[in-house]
Amino acid sequence: MSGHSKWSTIKHQKEANDKARGQVFSKLSRAITVAIREGGGETNPEVNYKLRMAIDRAKEINMPKDNVQRAIDRAAGKEAGQLKSIRFEGYGPFGVGVIIEAITDNRQRTVQEIKNLIEKGGGSIASPGAVAYNFTTKGQVVVEKSGDWQNQLLQLMDIDGVEDLSDDEETIAVITNKDSLTLVSQLVKEAGFIVRSSFLIMVPKTQILIEDLNKAEKIINFINRLENHDDIQVVFANFDIPIKILEQII
Repeated sequence: MSGHSKWSTIKHQKEANDKARGQVFSKLSRAITVAIREGGGETNPEVNYKLRMAIDRAKEINMPKDNVQRAIDRAAGKEAGQLKSIRFEGYGPFGVGVIIEAITDNRQRTVQEIKNLIEKGGGSIASPGAVAYNFTTKGQVVVEKSGDWQNQLLQLMDIDGVEDLSDDEETIAVITNKDSLTLVSQLVKEAGFIVRSSFLIMVPKTQILIEDLNKAEKIINFINRLENHDDIQVVFANFDIPIKILEQII
């Protein structure tokens, strides 16, 4: 597993366990509401795949069902129409490319705040496409790992549409084509695996290897500041920090 993948795993574990879950709940509530609005008002997650992905993420971090239902109900309200999805591209320290996805009810405010965060962190905003060309959209299905995980890997590789696998202490990440995400997620469930979540990710085609501890700390702090912004949903980046370096930071 690459350092970046390891960092993504640590982030998800932190979201599920730390005291900042309230902020994560708020972000996911927005994502659920916007998924319904952008899906033409469709509240059935089996039909609205963006809604299903948002609900899966909510389940993964144990977001209460009442919170999920309130977010669904809010989609019919007036404030839902003020929420907009926006994407930023830019560069962080040492030329690391970042793609930032956000949801906001005040585009001008959010654009300025994110621009300031990037510049204060030693980076710069880029024009649309300047960073995205180096990323490919993929589907990712996260399943629970069992004691016989080597056999799990073999079983998963035999499922149609599975392109790649990576694993950590608790889960296995199944990578697939973005258009096959729904089908592969269903096939994985039918094969008897417990699916924690399924969502779209941005996978870098080339990565920047960071082997210096001080540089790695600066990049991780830069990403953390972005992800702690209330409007930012997710940040994708093309850094690769060796696990032995990453473990000194966490």
